[in-house]
Amino acid sequence: MRVNLLYFASLREALGKSGETVELPGDVNHTGELRDWLAANGRAALANTRNLRCAVNQDMADFTTPLTDGDEVAFFPPVTGG
Repeated sequence: MRVNLLYFASLREALGKSGETVELPGDVNHTGELRDWLAANGRAALANTRNLRCAVNQDMADFTTPLTDGDEVAFFPPVTGG
């Protein structure tokens, strides 16, 4: 399965890129497994799950959301404003 990843705000800065396309191993089927796999494969900035948010195909998701081939998955820290 191949997914398109987007990184925003401090994650983009920490990872040095705004996105990438990755081919996932067969045991990665939902967003939590994706996050764990990415963190274990050179993207340590994603390991801090306390404040991490994600969206799948531009819909807010949690870390149990299933993935399908071609999904767009965005990771971002919570946003504050005023």
